[in-house]
Amino acid sequence: MEKLLPRFLEYVSIDTQSDPYSKSTPSTEKQWNLAKKLVLELHQIGMQDVSIDENAYIMATLPSNIDKKVPVIGFISHIDTTPDFIGKNVRPKIIKDYDGEDIMLNNAKNIILSPSYFEELGEYKGQTLITTDGTTLLGADDKAGIAEIITAMEYLIQHPEIKHGKIRIAFTPDEEIGRGAHKFDVEKFGAEWAYTMDGSQVGELEFENFNAASAKISIEGKSVHPGYAKNKMVNAIGIANEFLSLLPIREVPEHTSDREGFFHVHKIKGGIENAEIELIIRDHDKEHFQARKELLKDITDKLIKKYGDTILLKIEDQYKNMREKVEPVFHIVEIAKEAMESLGIEPIIKPIRGGTDGSQLSFMGLPCPNIFAGGHNFHGKYEYVPLESMEKATQVIVKICELTAIQIK
Repeated sequence: MEKLLPRFLEYVSIDTQSDPYSKSTPSTEKQWNLAKKLVLELHQIGMQDVSIDENAYIMATLPSNIDKKVPVIGFISHIDTTPDFIGKNVRPKIIKDYDGEDIMLNNAKNIILSPSYFEELGEYKGQTLITTDGTTLLGADDKAGIAEIITAMEYLIQHPEIKHGKIRIAFTPDEEIGRGAHKFDVEKFGAEWAYTMDGSQVGELEFENFNAASAKISIEGKSVHPGYAKNKMVNAIGIANEFLSLLPIREVPEHTSDREGFFHVHKIKGGIENAEIELIIRDHDKEHFQARKELLKDITDKLIKKYGDTILLKIEDQYKNMREKVEPVFHIVEIAKEAMESLGIEPIIKPIRGGTDGSQLSFMGLPCPNIFAGGHNFHGKYEYVPLESMEKATQVIVKICELTAIQIK
């Protein structure tokens, strides 16, 4: 697995940020730069049926090396990085034998990665950390997953004594903007189930995620000279404030955890005549999720009665909790759990407080739990990944392939 680190460092040096405002797939041309490189690399390590389609979806096959029929399984990661923070000119820093103290990411800007704030850092004392230089994100989400999958496939090719069935892998564009599975050809992929390598700390094994929706509230006001505005002015900003005041004050991301849902207002703009609120709705429980959407409708109706037909609410569902599709085939979680335990890794089974390509894929007919890739503090300058965590993730992939061939009759 000596190629794992240089492979990862090369991937993160390529800017692949996606763009939520683009209508194309991939949403940015620069994603092709990594996509084409990965296709060449898959050929070089000996993968078969390597393909890339017009939307930059990459697929490849590791053929079975056993004579019995076992399920075709898959592993999936995404090539794009988030548009939320700077993703170009990534210059990783390698911290060998981490001493457990503060890490100076950028001396000039006094940017420090500290275990006093990021407590989990202390767990990696003595290990090799790959960090940012404090000016960009790192891109471990999800280039760590890509490096792990390719390294695992290369290892299996080089070690034919490890028996496995047919393995399919795929790399997708635009996961960070919620479109990673939109044009994924499940039938072409041809796997019975798959795993996304897109989690965080060692041991994470996730098969449930939020139900998710977005909401946009558009408000029309009426501007009148403030000195003569009584009973005439309709201030769209004031109505927007009133709308927000009617949401549960504690049901927001900064006050919730585990399976607790929330409303998250992420954009407000406007003036007296026009105002807009954009927010997202999240909940693991289907009934609670529906109740949250109904609350927005009730607030809208209440304010329409008060101010007239000046408010428009638009709600769009984004993805569903994949637990519904994974539980009927729960052995796929058990195999991953056994793989971790056999390697001395304690499984951390918990709900994802977010979304995943695996959610959409599960509802498209490809049950798809999520496994750790090793990174921390995604989407910002404090992102880092321990090399040892990436090595363990690679080992888990290999072990899952082996266990599937052994256990399935």
